[in-house]
Amino acid sequence: MEKVFYVTTPIYYVNAEPHLGHAYTTVVADFLARWHRLDGYRTFFLTGTDEHGETVYRAALAAGEDPKAFVDRISERFRTAWRTLNISYDDFIRTTEERHKRVVQQVLQAVYDRGDIYYGEYEGLYCVSCERFYTEKELVEGNCPIHGRPVERRREGNYFFRMEKYRDWLLEYLRDHPDLIRPEGYRNEVLAMLSEPIGDLSISRPRARVPWGIPLPWDEGHVVYVWFDALLNYVSALGYPDGEKYRVFWPHAWHLIGKDILKPHAVFWPTMLKAAGIPMYRHLNVGGFLLGPDGRKMSKTLGNVVDPFALAEKYGRDAVRYYLLKELPYGQDASVSEEALRERYNADLANDLGNLVQRLRAMLFRYAEGRIPEPVGGDGLEAGTALAARLRPLVREIKIHVALEEALQYVRSLNRYINEKKPWELAKKEPEEARRVLYRVVEGVRIASVLLEPAMPEKAVEMRRALGLKEAYTLAEAEVWGLAEPQPIPEEAPILFPKEAQKEAGEDQEAPRAGLIDLEDFQKVELRVALVKEARRHPNADRLLVLTLDLGGEERTVVSGIARWYAPEALLGKKVVLVANLKPAKLRGIESQGMILAASQGEDLALVTVEGEIPPGAVVK
Repeated sequence: MEKVFYVTTPIYYVNAEPHLGHAYTTVVADFLARWHRLDGYRTFFLTGTDEHGETVYRAALAAGEDPKAFVDRISERFRTAWRTLNISYDDFIRTTEERHKRVVQQVLQAVYDRGDIYYGEYEGLYCVSCERFYTEKELVEGNCPIHGRPVERRREGNYFFRMEKYRDWLLEYLRDHPDLIRPEGYRNEVLAMLSEPIGDLSISRPRARVPWGIPLPWDEGHVVYVWFDALLNYVSALGYPDGEKYRVFWPHAWHLIGKDILKPHAVFWPTMLKAAGIPMYRHLNVGGFLLGPDGRKMSKTLGNVVDPFALAEKYGRDAVRYYLLKELPYGQDASVSEEALRERYNADLANDLGNLVQRLRAMLFRYAEGRIPEPVGGDGLEAGTALAARLRPLVREIKIHVALEEALQYVRSLNRYINEKKPWELAKKEPEEARRVLYRVVEGVRIASVLLEPAMPEKAVEMRRALGLKEAYTLAEAEVWGLAEPQPIPEEAPILFPKEAQKEAGEDQEAPRAGLIDLEDFQKVELRVALVKEARRHPNADRLLVLTLDLGGEERTVVSGIARWYAPEALLGKKVVLVANLKPAKLRGIESQGMILAASQGEDLALVTVEGEIPPGAVVK
């Protein structure tokens, strides 16, 4: 049986610029699409823009633009935003496209011909921003529950969809399909909505008042209500009713939405599908609200908005993608801040993952002639081949944060394995065993890179390139041990996750001075705490000392010109600061694998040392 997966984001309304809420939902959808592609699924990922309706029409008038020119401009900004975050959509639908308009009019006519659309007058409480009527019960202190703004009382003649007719059917369907709406709390919310009459749905607006929309096929004096228009994008993009993509993908549809549009997707959309004779979607997955650093819902008025695109420029887009997926449990309200991103970047990415790859490369050059050694058994690390099977159900339940933590725990186990096996010591007595240890870690990194790829597609490839591995592997290949082939690793590789600057945006800066380096250059320098384990005089140079340093399990030999100021025995047990990514250099016949820092003035010199409980190997920031 062919494995098929279809995922959609909401199509985003073009009355405003792309923001963090849009970015989060789209990154989640992108993770799901990439995961299923890696797992051999025939996958289709749809996003796009919702471009009709009264709100867009008013926004265009306020901007002094023709509505079409306005929506063209804003829609392109969404495409640009998704390029910034490396979103791998298969189609970008716009509701102003002819392919979409044809489907909308076709479905409207079919539902009208069935007798499920009628003309009538309606008076109710209307939110222009939501473009929908609310009952008194749904309002919060008399205001729209989503936007917090006053609603308008409106009375006008419109066409109505007999939505109430399908209420009992939808109740029964939800009871028979308990996993249709996820998480369960939102399903219960919809069941509560359906426990009392939902009424019929006004699905048109007089063209004289709202000329910007798709005309009804039987009455061009009215345009279709934006929700009846927009929801049909999920099938119009597939070529409904006769397209091959519709036949293949629609039975497997997963919608991702924010909870603010739960009712249209959980009540309007299913009843529309039933009336049109279109099968139901597979899952409606509902995300919570993103809150600012102050714990309140993000708002420009409150000044607590976090800009994902600025963060992507500062930290890298894969770091932002990883943070959003790892930090925010899907379906729950969660706070977002740059501080939390920085902590996640430093802990998971720079320290655990980036440091592992850098250490591994250095040891491959020192103890394996700069090559991936011959394949050997896993010595316990082959447990990584079972991870894909553990992660699959987590991904299917959109517990992506848990799946990523499982993958990071495996990365941490690779770091522990290096520390326990000490290949720098094995290399002196059992060089073959040292190479076997290094092979196992290379193979472990290969497996971890595949599991992390949907979250960090570019960095996963960079990891593999840095270790001389193939650029692409499937999820099935992450379930097999021993696929890393013996071959040289590249002499040069970029640092995966450079240490980010602690400087806050907006801080006053001095005028440029001669000799200053760029932040990018500074970030290339890796400073680490090192414990002096041994110290002796250089056999061929009186002014040099030869130090054996412990970097948290990894040993380095460093030659330093400090013999005039320090006796070897006085250095034992000191914690010094090492430039850890300096190219090795031979000093009087002994290779120095880094440089320790010292301060000098006149004839005086003192080493830069670290006090307290900071462990060897810790990063100096």
